[in-house]
Parts: sequence; structure tokens; C-alpha cells
Amino acid sequence: MKLTKLATGLLLATSLLSACSENNKQQNSAPTLLAEAKSRLDIYKPVTLSADLSHLSENQKKMIVLLIEASDIIDELFWQQAFGEDKASFLASIEDEKVREFARINYGPWDRLDGDKPFLSGYQAKAAGAEFYPNDLTKAEFEQADFADKNGLYSVVKRNSDGRLTSVAFSELYSDSINRIAAILEKASSFADDKEFANYLNLRATAIRHDDFQASDFAWMDMKNNPIDVVIGPIETYEDQLYGYRAAFESYVLIKDLAWSEKLAKYAEYLPELQKDLPVKKAYKKEVPGSDADLNAYDVIYYAGHSNAGSKTIAINLPNDEKVQLEKGTRRLQLKNAMQAKFDNIMLPIASTLIVAEQRKNVTFNAFFANTMFHEVAHGLGIKNTINDKGTVRQSLKEHASALEEGKADILGLYMIRQLLIKGAIEEGTLQDYYTTFLAGIFRSVRFGATSAHGKANMVRFNYFAEQGAFSRNSQGLYAVNIDKMTAAIDSLSELILTLQGNGDYDGVAALVAKSGVIKADLAEDLALIEAANIPVDITFKQGKQVLGL
Repeated sequence: MKLTKLATGLLLATSLLSACSENNKQQNSAPTLLAEAKSRLDIYKPVTLSADLSHLSENQKKMIVLLIEASDIIDELFWQQAFGEDKASFLASIEDEKVREFARINYGPWDRLDGDKPFLSGYQAKAAGAEFYPNDLTKAEFEQADFADKNGLYSVVKRNSDGRLTSVAFSELYSDSINRIAAILEKASSFADDKEFANYLNLRATAIRHDDFQASDFAWMDMKNNPIDVVIGPIETYEDQLYGYRAAFESYVLIKDLAWSEKLAKYAEYLPELQKDLPVKKAYKKEVPGSDADLNAYDVIYYAGHSNAGSKTIAINLPNDEKVQLEKGTRRLQLKNAMQAKFDNIMLPIASTLIVAEQRKNVTFNAFFANTMFHEVAHGLGIKNTINDKGTVRQSLKEHASALEEGKADILGLYMIRQLLIKGAIEEGTLQDYYTTFLAGIFRSVRFGATSAHGKANMVRFNYFAEQGAFSRNSQGLYAVNIDKMTAAIDSLSELILTLQGNGDYDGVAALVAKSGVIKADLAEDLALIEAANIPVDITFKQGKQVLGL
């Protein structure tokens, strides 16, 4: 049986590489930067990713080294999922060092913050399904086909020897890498001072070997006192823009900020109460979010795979498993050092460029941190399963599920902040601070491009806010927030999104994205002002064991 599985895996892997080569076929000459992409090379601001490790034991430092090594293998797996060709040969073929670094940041020849347009000669448009599906696959063929694990999170769709569609589990297709990651996680567990963290690492190793992550997700939710954390495995489905079914490999290695985490602990208990008060009919808020969720602040010391591709994540809300969410809630991890870097290098310059002078003082790091945090908390609100037996929201809305969920989290995050300010649970800042910082944040995030789930969500929200008069734009192109109208717009958009999700209304979401998920003329002018001011679009990291002194 093992020999048969091995032979099958080799055959399928060879088929995968062949399909990828055809899709991304290069010219015989070395790829060169396309002229229209020249201005894109400086859109990322390099930032050193470090943290204070002086309070950690020697065993904990050894564990961090191992977690970074496991993350490096995760990174290689994501290259295969996103690009498919040989990474080393691809990068070596690029002669210009600056262009090579841009390709490394984007995990291939497509600009992730410019609609996945090719920036190198000799490459076609990126396949919507990345390397999760055959490159010649049509939606009609996929939807008519019947095969095991068709909508699976942890498999790749391939063609068998007869040309028919089949699926291959990650653990089979990437078996060598998977087994190496699992062995490293098990070794790391032997250095863990925290027993719950050691248990999680061992369960995560088992999970990645068997493509079954629920037990390790429950174990991750039970950890409360671990000063070190790692989020590792195939997790988010954003890379699959064909259907949003399949998860991409990524990793974060994290150090908990105990002082900031203590400040945040009180907010999770409000979730059930806030769920009941959502501005939507009862049927769309009947689920009760788990109250065992927690909020913590971290310094992130290593990104790998999907989390490191293009725009960098500054907060995490996991696990995605709906059963775990309903029973345990989720954990919300705020990546404080990465967040501070984005605020200093991007948010403040944007505010100086596009916000009216009298409201610039309202753009604060405290509000940026809170808006980001409550975005993640708000993923736990609303509805996970449709009210009309269409299954989960994620399965019903397919490729639109991620964009609508990100839009929901942004809007309900603001709703939560307003309610908690009223209740006195939030004592810092004013509603004006949170709203104005949020508006500046839209200008930051909308630059991530139309193919990003966050980018689509931002464009839908920006255009909806504009229609509702939530902000005004003066003759100099500067924006001012109208608190009352923004409050009304937040409530009405919350109701719209929650209703679309609860109904599993695929066509309704598609129409909303088509109508509002676009950059209109005024906004294009404003984004041009940001470009002219040479404000970076995002950050990239100098990171690793050497940076950390390990």
C-alpha cells in the first residue's frame, strides 16, 4: 500500500509541475521587469523584525530556533502552492537584485498589490486558483464533476491518467516536507516549559501529518499562559481566488506582550451581549459566540508563507473551524510591533496627505490598534451557518466569502467600539478618534489591490460610506468624518452584510462586489496623491535567527 501511495504521489507531483510549467511558461531569455512595473519596486518599506527575548529561558530560545526552521519549510510549501515552478531557478534567472527581491516578496512574478498583474516578461496572468487546481480547469467542469474531497481545505485538485478530476491530500503530495515539519514541532515540544503549549505542538504535528486540524485547534484555544506561540499550517483560503475552498501554508512565530495582553483581557466577555444587540433581525444573530475567547498582544518575530506574501498581517483571528468557534470562540492575536511599524511609516503620512487638518490629531496609534483588534474580535460575531440550510456561510458564498467576511469584521468592529465606549468598557480616546483613524485606514488598506479580500472589502465599504455621506471631501481633496452619518452607515451596512451571509446569497454578494468593489475616479486621484508623496504601500521584514541574536 505504501509503495502504491508513493508511486501515485510521484505521478501526481510530476503532473502538477508539468501543468504549472505550461501556465507560467517563460521565454528562453531571462525574465526582465516590465516597464510599467518600474515604479512598483519601492512600495515596501524594509523593517527589522525583532523583540526583547531577555526574559526567555535557554530552552525557550532553542524552541524559537526550531519553530523558525519549521516555518522555513512552510515557506517553501507556499511557494509551490502560489507559484509551482522551481523557486531557486526562478529567482536565479532574475539578474537585477532589486527585481529579484520584489519577486521574493510577491512569491512569484505577479504583483500582489496590483491585482496580481505580471511584472516580469514571459509570464501570463496568474491563475485564479493558484496551483490548487489544473490550470485549464473551468468552473463548469469543476461544478459538474463528482470526486472525493471536492471542496476540501487540505487537498489539491488534479487530473488522473484519464484526464478526470481527482483530489490529492496535502499530506500525500507534500509528504517529505510535511514529515519534516511535524518532526521539528515534536522536537520543539520537548523544550516547552508550558505543558499546554507542548501538547499543542505535538497535536499540531499529528494534524499536519493527517490533514485533520480540529483537535490541535481545540488545544490551541486552551492555551492561556504560554509566553511563546506559533500559528502554523494550511490556514487561510485567500490564495484560492477561484473558489476560496483551499488553504495555503503559513506561519507566525510570536512572543506574548504580557502587559498589553492584560489590558485587553476584559473585552472578550462582552461578545454574547454584543451579539444580541446587533442591528439585524434575530434570525441572523441566533448563534451564540463562545465566551472562552481571549485577546492578546504579541511581538511577531517571524513570518513565513502566505502571511509573508505581499501585504503583511498585523492581527490574527483563529481558528477558522466553525465548530471550534461556536464551542470555544476564537483567539485574537494583535501583532503590536508590526502594527506600530505600519502606523509610523504609512498611517501618519497618509493622514497628513488626505485628512483635513483639524481631524489629523484624531488619527492615533491607540485607535489604530483598537480598530485592528476589534476587527478580529468581530469575526466571532454574526453568523457562521446559513439560516436556510445552504450549509456554512463560507461554503455558500464560495470565492466571495472571504471579502464579505472581512467587510463584516471591519464594520462590526466599529459597532463594538461604539457600544463599548457607551458602556464605559473602553476608556481611552473618543469616537471621533476611532472613526477618523478608520477612514485613514481605508486609504491604507485599499492600496492592497482588488484581488485581496481585504482590498475588496475596503472598496465596498468606502463606496458605501461615500453614498451615505459618512465623510465629505473638500475642494482640496481632503476628507472629514461626519460622526452621525458614519454611525448610521455602520448600522445599515452591518445589517446588509449579515443578511447576505445568513441567506448564503451568492448572487447578492457578487452584485455588491461588482457594483461597489471598485476604485472610482475621486479615490484614484487620492491614491495618486499618496503615491506622489512616496508613502510606502506596506512593509517587508528583515527577520530570522541572526536578527534575533539566535
